[in-house]
Amino acid sequence: MNDTPPIPPVDPDKVARQRHFAIGIFRLSGAFIVMFGFLAIMQRFSWVQGNNAKAFGAIMVVTGLFQFIIVPRLLLALFRQKPPQ
Repeated sequence: MNDTPPIPPVDPDKVARQRHFAIGIFRLSGAFIVMFGFLAIMQRFSWVQGNNAKAFGAIMVVTGLFQFIIVPRLLLALFRQKPPQ
């Protein structure tokens, strides 16, 4: 009585490309966040100036570095634990 179609087989190459793309996107966005933080530290935005700009920029730089360095390694460890089925 189960009318659901069978699950198609997973292509490991396609899964590997998707995972590589995800890691690349996280690294790219982390680099952009770091650049944005440095621009804020240099007070290039009118909406944040003075010590607030330096604090905001430092937070953005640390966040971007975390996303650029740590998050891809965490994703890689996660991808190694669960191979495609």
